[in-house]
Amino acid sequence: MRVLLDANIFISYLLSRKGSIHEVLRAAFDQRYTLILPQPLLDELVAAVSQKPRLSRRISTRQLQEFVEILVSIAESVGPLSQPIPPITRDPKDDYLIAYSVVEAVDYLVTGDQDLLVLEEIAGVEIFSPTAFF
Repeated sequence: MRVLLDANIFISYLLSRKGSIHEVLRAAFDQRYTLILPQPLLDELVAAVSQKPRLSRRISTRQLQEFVEILVSIAESVGPLSQPIPPITRDPKDDYLIAYSVVEAVDYLVTGDQDLLVLEEIAGVEIFSPTAFF
């Protein structure tokens, strides 16, 4: 099973290692599914934590760096997309997640973002909240 997790899942995990998000990440760490990790997703994660004061106060640079290293060590890194990303979602910043999910034959995209969750499924990729996925 191939799964792509939105950056908001990683951030939520770093803020509170409890509940369904914890279980979704624990399953990735235990390699119960193949975590797909595009570079733009890592870039979004690092930028969000580094540039948003409310996050950077709660997640240290060291904690973020160690977490990224763990993700890179357990995940399947994927290369850049070769085609332009078409507009798909209500929020154009999310379109890359759908594009990577389709190109990389992901089974599930897990997110807390309502702009993605309303789609439910696109091109064979099921879009779930952490609770629904778990």
